[in-house]
Amino acid sequence: MAIVVGYIPTKEGRAALNWAAQECLLRKTSLIVINSQRGGGSFDADEALRFEEELKRIASELEEAGVSSEVRQLVRGVEPSEDLVAVAQEEKAEVIVIGLRRRTPVGKLILGSNAQRILLDASCPVVAVKAED
Repeated sequence: MAIVVGYIPTKEGRAALNWAAQECLLRKTSLIVINSQRGGGSFDADEALRFEEELKRIASELEEAGVSSEVRQLVRGVEPSEDLVAVAQEEKAEVIVIGLRRRTPVGKLILGSNAQRILLDASCPVVAVKAED
């Protein structure tokens, strides 16, 4: 069993990753870091290289911290929520960890579509982590 975390290089993504890594150390389990991109024309080679370098850095930091981990960059033409839920089911994850950004009062009426899909579709618990201001 493992913990699955959705990661994008934002303060919310880093907060989710940090929480998940600490939880893995407490539970003595492994971490699967997922960076999911829809792909297509808006995802160019430079952006892919930047993400790849970021994910290598993360893998190195997790190893140094003693967290058993696997980092996956998925570009499969599906929504990130679908990738996270699918990986969590395949790996029989204990929990999925996602980062949430703060929203305006109007934005609070509608949760982000990826976060909402993960909450509704996941067969395991989902932890939503907010970044500090």
